[in-house]
Amino acid sequence: MTNPAYISSADPATLASFDGVIDVRSPGEFAEDHLPNAINLPVLDDDERARVGTIYVRESRFRARRIGAALVARNISDHLENALSDRPADFRPLVYCWRGGQRSASMAIILAQIGWRTTVLEGGYRTYRRRVQTRLYTDHLPHRFCLLDGGTGCAKTEMLSRLSALGVQSLDLEALAGHRGSLFGGFEGQGQPGQKLFESRLLAQIEALDPSRPVVLEAESSKIGARVIPPALWKAMADAPCIELVAAPEQRANYLVNAYADIVSSRAALDRALSRLPVYPGRRRLEELTGLAEQNDFEGLARTVIEHYYDPAYERSRKVRARPVLGVVEMNAINPEDQIRAAGEIAERLSRF
Repeated sequence: MTNPAYISSADPATLASFDGVIDVRSPGEFAEDHLPNAINLPVLDDDERARVGTIYVRESRFRARRIGAALVARNISDHLENALSDRPADFRPLVYCWRGGQRSASMAIILAQIGWRTTVLEGGYRTYRRRVQTRLYTDHLPHRFCLLDGGTGCAKTEMLSRLSALGVQSLDLEALAGHRGSLFGGFEGQGQPGQKLFESRLLAQIEALDPSRPVVLEAESSKIGARVIPPALWKAMADAPCIELVAAPEQRANYLVNAYADIVSSRAALDRALSRLPVYPGRRRLEELTGLAEQNDFEGLARTVIEHYYDPAYERSRKVRARPVLGVVEMNAINPEDQIRAAGEIAERLSRF
């Protein structure tokens, strides 16, 4: 009789040694957070889990286990006939549930009996989550971070991809958090991941970086939308030097109008953005902004927001941070050609960091 093996480590090297990582928890649990590259093959869906749990508490443990076993058997059978039907004989899966208990054991025993070299993560998701918390809340990150700093509209986020194309290591926190990190808020039609999932995605990217080479990321506040930057990274960012991007308000306003076309094209989205101004404008200023929107003078509106709200806030935070500056890069038209030129200049400066 073949039995599954057990491991207690959820580090990247260990996870990479398996052909697949199978999360057998319910879809709701999986959506909240999961191991990197895991697939969700639930042995009980959300409704089934709730039903069995209710019977367990209110009626009978025996009846709950009997009904649960029948549901688990049907669901595993469905996964074998569909999601797992093309796996070869030498398939090596890692299986986990919430705490490495009955749900993962039910799946793992059957997979092992088929002949697949099946392993269960001891402690389940909780083992993995403890590792994420240790790495992002307690440990020291060994990477050499450098921040891209500058006023709103200097194309800092877009510069990260330009630098990545040049072989510079970068970390896009706004993409991971699903939020633009400004009053323009989230991407229309896209919500933010939960804090746990944000941290899982963040750690996976950090652990893929080479600590011996510089890593560039955008200077952010401690929160990106509703997501909080974990303490270990926040401390590393606070200690990191920066490269400043500088551009005239007119050029930055022009860039913002083009970069945030989804906001500009929707009056409702624009009104929501204005309601998130760091200091809500008085009646006169709000009438001015509303009037510019009604006249379709979006560059004028963006320039007003930059000059009266974002630049003053940036200057205040700049005085508080007082971090070392590796260099200042002038942005001109902030068009693709200008960004490519600036990215090359930044990459050259980083080569000496």
